[in-house]
Amino acid sequence: MLPVHSEEKFGKMRLSMLEPQEKSVLSSPPPQNRFAAELRGFGALGILAVLVIAAGQLVPPLSAVLVLVWTELSRTPWREIGYVRPKSWIGSLVVGVAFGVLFKFLMKALVMPLLGANPINQAYHYLAGNWAALPAAVLTMIVVAGFGEETVFRGYMFERLGKLLGRSPAARTVTVLVTAAVFASLHSFGQGLAGAQQAAITGLVFGTVFAVTGRIWTLMCAHAAFDLTAVAIIYWNLESAVAHLIFK
Repeated sequence: MLPVHSEEKFGKMRLSMLEPQEKSVLSSPPPQNRFAAELRGFGALGILAVLVIAAGQLVPPLSAVLVLVWTELSRTPWREIGYVRPKSWIGSLVVGVAFGVLFKFLMKALVMPLLGANPINQAYHYLAGNWAALPAAVLTMIVVAGFGEETVFRGYMFERLGKLLGRSPAARTVTVLVTAAVFASLHSFGQGLAGAQQAAITGLVFGTVFAVTGRIWTLMCAHAAFDLTAVAIIYWNLESAVAHLIFK
């Protein structure tokens, strides 16, 4: 048996004698690693992944599920999309719910009246006193809004734009603005100008929180609580009353 140093020397000699293409094969990453890298990049496969996830918005929360699949296949660290284990699940839940409820009342009673919005949300007014439609609405606010929209607009979009623009304060500011604008534009289709205005503000607030903390669990809770509070206000026909709490 050759001494250790002799084996190493012999191995280097064998490697130096290989043809260039043979060296390339030995040094190239495994196929699954190349596939993951291409998914993370912005080549043809990476752009295709972005388009597929964007198309998933047509059937929410499919796009959020696709984000999770992309994260796994691309071997992107889960923390990059905000999926970080909180120090306290219950504590984060309480903080998120409290923030979401208070934020909704602030928007309904102060911000939206200042913007001249109609006190009645026509897109969801069918929920007023409608017990039969309530379970589906509650499920939608939790799964589609809380889980789905936060995973896509905060988690995924922040990761993608972060790769393109960097992580500097200026880049993070641009990311917050871009994600809020996209978030608002999508809400304008079903809820009009008032829906877009509210989504722009919530997108800016939630986006800023995510840019600072990098954690998505509390935001999921806050977003779900925000929308569930809206549903409760509509269901009990309190929209006009809340909208005129400050401005009579």
